This record gives sequence, structure tokens and C-alpha cells, in this order.
Amino acid sequence: MNQTTPRPKIDTETRSNPAVIVLCMFVTVIEGFNLIVYGSVVPLLLDDKTLGLTDEQAGLVGGLVYIGAISGSVIAPWCADRIGRKRVLLAAIAVFALGAALTGCAPSASILAIARFVTGFGVGGALTTAMTAARNSSTSRRASLVVTITMAGIPLGGVVAALLAIPILPAFGWRPMFFVGAGAALAIMVAVASITISSDTPQEIAGRLWSTKQKLRMLFVGRGLVATIVIAACAIMNMVAWQGLNVWLTRGMLDLGYSLRAALLFAFTLTGAAVLGSFLTAWLADKRGSALVSVATASCTLLGLLGMLALPLSVGTTVVCVAMMGIGGHSTMNLVHTTTADHFPLPVRATALGWSNSTSFVGAFLGPVLGGSAIAVGGAHGMFSVFGAAALFCLLAVAGLYLTDRSARRRGDDAYDAQTDDRSVSATP
Repeated sequence: MNQTTPRPKIDTETRSNPAVIVLCMFVTVIEGFNLIVYGSVVPLLLDDKTLGLTDEQAGLVGGLVYIGAISGSVIAPWCADRIGRKRVLLAAIAVFALGAALTGCAPSASILAIARFVTGFGVGGALTTAMTAARNSSTSRRASLVVTITMAGIPLGGVVAALLAIPILPAFGWRPMFFVGAGAALAIMVAVASITISSDTPQEIAGRLWSTKQKLRMLFVGRGLVATIVIAACAIMNMVAWQGLNVWLTRGMLDLGYSLRAALLFAFTLTGAAVLGSFLTAWLADKRGSALVSVATASCTLLGLLGMLALPLSVGTTVVCVAMMGIGGHSTMNLVHTTTADHFPLPVRATALGWSNSTSFVGAFLGPVLGGSAIAVGGAHGMFSVFGAAALFCLLAVAGLYLTDRSARRRGDDAYDAQTDDRSVSATP
């Protein structure tokens, strides 16, 4: 009979640390600004003759930030388990501050593309690290709320970008927007340097008990592989629609005949609704389960996009549809992350979140690229059609995640434990 050393019992709870959670949210606010600001300046980038960008090229540059983010989100958990989350967070913030400054100085389209890639690398590392640090600083009964508070920073940063764009873009052009992002990143570095992010919580200790090989086997062998694939499908399809809208909504509204000011206000509506709606959906998720509520939020995204295609054009219907897209797109991703964090065993949490984040960045890369091609060929209606198809596939994937998670919970934790003896861990006193 094959003998294995029993895995030590890990205390999965810790006292909540609100200071770390709030700080992580402010980190993601700056990340969100540096990500979403690109969508606000796209019309001016296209008009800048020194860059010579086409719609398709602007979409590609908008997507490169997420290629960088994929790399950052994969590397960050591995580094953080070895040198600590605080050091990784500081390094990642420094990288995306550099990328933002370089973007503001970019003299050509090629330098602009490189700068956005660098920005993405830092954002990917910082986002995964901040999310894990926040989740590890909270109790399990507030998991959805904590992830939502942390991730609320992304659309909040978008709100700030949209509001600042209204006075800055007409008066000073697009470059100062990125200098604002770089300065804010340097400011948040000071705050991160001054706070203690504990490496001795049960969650942090658990992450060091398993080897990298054991964590990867948990994700990519047996039953874990099914959940891993479904999570990737949810993340990619959701972010194709959500991030594509963040980049191309302003241009789409101009195509529908709205003024630049009105288009920027619709962008504000998208991100504002995302923030406000996410707290309601988090409250529901902590009571009814994140996987179940994500089905409702994915439906919300799809209905908003269908409304833009099927309903008569008016300010009122457009506001409602844009708000539904904001609530659904942002909340669905939050709830997929929450489900991911709680679906797998505790030692795998950071690696699993790295997976859900990195695959979400794949979708975030594809969204702007597909949106740019769609709007070049079919205008705003072509864009909404492409994102509507992605939202439909996302809804199907999220329903699959709900069924997968429900099945795993009915089997209990032992179903994963029995999967492979290689995951047994020897405890060292």
C-alpha cells in the first residue's frame, strides 16, 4: 500500500487587516487609471499625426498592455512566495510607473507600444499581488467583499481617468494624462513602503508548504484541470467584452453621433456603474455564493450589449445599457476571482489567482484588438456585436463554473485530496 505523509492541517482563518485591504485598493486605483486611461485618449492618439496610428493599430497597442500583464501576473506569485508580497508589490508599482512615464514621452507608435507593454508587466504583477495580499488579510466569510473592495480600484481608476480627461484633453492633449498616472504610482509606492504586509498569516504560511510542482499539479491534473479550463474560459470571454468596452466605448459613442464630452460621460457611466454595482453583487455573493451570482452578472453584460443593438437610440436607453454592461463586466470578473480563490486548497490560492488573472489578461488583450477591427469594419454596431458574442460565451462558461464549483463542494475537500499522492506535504516543525 502506498504510504504518504499526511498533509498538516492548516488554519485557514486570520484576523482581518483593514489597512492592508484599503491600501491594496488604492494600488488598484492607480493600476486602473493606467489601464483605462488609454481608452479615453484613443481619439486623440488617432488624430496625432506624429504617431500615425490606424484603428487596428490603436487596438493592438491597447492590447499590448495586457500581454505584459500576463507575464507579470504569472511571475509575481512565484516571486512573492519567495521574497514576500511587499517587495514584489513595490517592484511592480515601480515598473508600471516607468511605463506610464515612457508612454507620455513616446515619440512614435513603436515606442508607445513598448511603453504600454512595460506598463502592463507592472500592472499584472501588482494586481495579482495586491489581490492575494488583500484576500490573505481577510476572513473567508467576507471573501467576495474583500475581492470587490480591492478590485473596485480598477474601475475607480477608470472613473478618475474619465473625469480628468474632460478638462485635460481639450486643453493639454493626451500626454499629461500618462504623467498623472506615473506620479500617482510613485505616491502609492511611499504608502506601500510604510505599511507592514505580514508574511506569517495562515494563508501566507500555507502557500510555502507546497512546492511549485505540487501547486501546478493541483491546477492541471485530474479534477482540478476541469475547473482550471472553465475559469480560463470565463476570464477570457468576460474580458474580451469588458476591456474591449473600456477601450472602445468612447470611440463607439462618437460613431453613433454623440459629442466627445457626451462620449466621455458615457465612459464615466460605464466605470461608475461598475464600482457601485460591484458592492451590491459582492453582498449578494457573500450570502448566495460567488459562482451563482456570477451567472446573474454575466447575464447583465449580455443584456446591456443586446440593448445597444436592438433598442432605439436615445440617451436614456444608452445610459441604462452602458450601466448594465459596467455592472456585469466588472462584477463577473470579481466573482470569478473569488470563486477561484475559494475553490482550490489554500496553499494553491496565489497560483490559482495568478491563473485567473493571467487568463483574464489574455481576454483583455483580445478585446481591444477585436474591438478595433470590428469598429473599423462595422462601426459601433459591429463593435457591440463582437462584444455581445463574447458575452454570450462568457455566460455559458460562468454557468459551467457554477456547476463545477457546486459539484466540488458536494464532494467535499477530500475529492481533491484523493486526486494524487504527489500533493501530500511533509511538515517540518
